[in-house]
Amino acid sequence: MTLDLLAIESFLCDLAVNEVGPIIKSKSGTQQNYDLKTGSRAVDLFTAIDKQVESLIWKTLREKYPDFRFVGEESYVKGETVITDEPTFIVDPIDGTTNFVHDFPFSCTSLGLTIKKEPVVGVIYNPHLNLLISASKGNGVRFNSVSFDHRSKIDSMGPLILNKSVVALQPGSAREGTNFQTKMDTYQNLLSCDGGFVHGFRNLGSSAMTMAYIALGYLDSYWDGGCYSWDVCAGWCIIKETGGKIVGANPSEWQIQVDNHSYLVVRGTSDPNRDDQDQYIRDFWSNVKGNLHYE
Repeated sequence: MTLDLLAIESFLCDLAVNEVGPIIKSKSGTQQNYDLKTGSRAVDLFTAIDKQVESLIWKTLREKYPDFRFVGEESYVKGETVITDEPTFIVDPIDGTTNFVHDFPFSCTSLGLTIKKEPVVGVIYNPHLNLLISASKGNGVRFNSVSFDHRSKIDSMGPLILNKSVVALQPGSAREGTNFQTKMDTYQNLLSCDGGFVHGFRNLGSSAMTMAYIALGYLDSYWDGGCYSWDVCAGWCIIKETGGKIVGANPSEWQIQVDNHSYLVVRGTSDPNRDDQDQYIRDFWSNVKGNLHYE
């Protein structure tokens, strides 16, 4: 089966901008009744609007692509939901729900498609900033529906070097246990003058927005654990189309799947034939203290 990935990308863009975006923008900051997904010692929030938006997305996609599979954050069942080789939409209706609850303008919808478990279409839309970034395999990247010259942006950023980079870090929702300690210890290593000594770190509170900003050339890398496929699927495709790399958060995890649950995302470089990215990854991994592990 040969699919027109560009047409699917266009359909997802229309869905994000015209159907999903207005709901996110109008309801942001209005949802003071929310639930905790993962217990009293974590802060992963979800609201009725998350479920409403996912239902809208699923209904629309099922009508247009009835033979495709669907994986969504709000319909995910641990131990039952799996990603197969079949064409599969992987969707986060509202990525950055905590931002959404607090009306911080970094919530977005993230719509991805995998074929044979590879992300091949990605659409991320933040209606607060009117920021739409999309890509499909082999077709490059579009920023607000206009082709994005990622090569010129990358060239302007200079060499990719750990101690000259700005890194995206997110503590996540779970605030206890070995994974949380690994994150805190690794942050200290990255920031320390005796460690990675990065220029700084940023927390956007949204994996999808973070990956969009790496693709647009605003950040150099992103290290995180506790994410799910819907957090990274759309961004994965976009990052790959800009020459970026995605590996595991733990040292030596060079080959991972979209549902790996921990990731290191690195921007593209001026010369893809050089070892800049791999050396950056090795340097980054040398600052990881501990091992992230998620069931």
